[in-house]
Amino acid sequence: MTRMLIFTLFALLIQGCDSPQQQASGGMGELMGSDTGGYAEVIEGRTLSFPADHLAHDDFRQEWWYLTANLTTDTGKPLGLQWTQFRIALSPEAPTSDSPWATNQLYMAHGAITSPTTHKASELWSRGLDPIAGVQASPLTIALDDWRWQSAGKQLFPATLAVNGDDFRYQLQLTSRAPLQLQGNKGYSIKSKNGEVASYYYSQPFIDITGTVTLEGLTHKVTGQGWLDREWSSQFLTRQQQGWDWFALRLDDGSALMLFQLRSSAEPFYSARRMFADGSGRNIASHAITMTPSDWRQIDEANYPVGWQISIPSEQLQLNIAPLNPDSLMPLSVRYWEGPIQISGSHRGQGYMELTGY
Repeated sequence: MTRMLIFTLFALLIQGCDSPQQQASGGMGELMGSDTGGYAEVIEGRTLSFPADHLAHDDFRQEWWYLTANLTTDTGKPLGLQWTQFRIALSPEAPTSDSPWATNQLYMAHGAITSPTTHKASELWSRGLDPIAGVQASPLTIALDDWRWQSAGKQLFPATLAVNGDDFRYQLQLTSRAPLQLQGNKGYSIKSKNGEVASYYYSQPFIDITGTVTLEGLTHKVTGQGWLDREWSSQFLTRQQQGWDWFALRLDDGSALMLFQLRSSAEPFYSARRMFADGSGRNIASHAITMTPSDWRQIDEANYPVGWQISIPSEQLQLNIAPLNPDSLMPLSVRYWEGPIQISGSHRGQGYMELTGY
């Protein structure tokens, strides 16, 4: 079965006759806020457990493993890398067939590389069948075809990551000694003001990376820092929410800032956490955050806010966000903007930005 046929099956099963591109044009809530009957629920107070929660949660509808990286080549050129593996359940219950091909799980992987002048993106799809696509416990392996996160043991790090895109590839070594960061209330991350929807969400913002990147026929050694996000839920958005603006920021004082805005026709909902390499951190109240677009980029029929001013007085943060490459559209099954950014203002630094639902 080709990947396009798999995608078509997925689109028909969860969205009727409309494609995800058509659904997203009416807001990401139309794509990710549909009925969740029969799937597992996100419950406040559940204790996240590791290494078990590094694995797939097949009883939840959606899930992802999400790495972004700000790197520098051996010639001093800045690069941004993205790798994401998504898992999507097509039904609440696994099939009862004895066929080795029977599964209700689909996997999708996105890979991208961004320089100041180039942005490349690729996508893979597969049914969730070992060894084609899935997640294994020991050693921890998150794979779709030859795109593979391979840990040395049951924990996330140390690990290698291999991605082979249509016209780029990278092979990375990843290490981290920092404790994981639990977003929200000990990993329970609400996604609306009334707490109607939520996810389980944890991060590792402090990853050291070395490796090689091949782009435009040339292979470069690279070094830099990465950020891994893990999130799963059966409903990430309400149907009224249009999309999100998400930031993973590493600041020059050694701290990291996770920040997102969920947009709707009413007041937006904010969530943020300031984090430190010793494992400490503090959540930031939604009312303490101000985000204002400062620059826009028209790509195809959508206008993306690629520049931002972010103000968090309680943290003494006044940040200006600028993209490394404003043309960092991911022209994949679901279109969104994702790319590396540069930080100035009260602090300097680097990070990543994702813009959806435009």
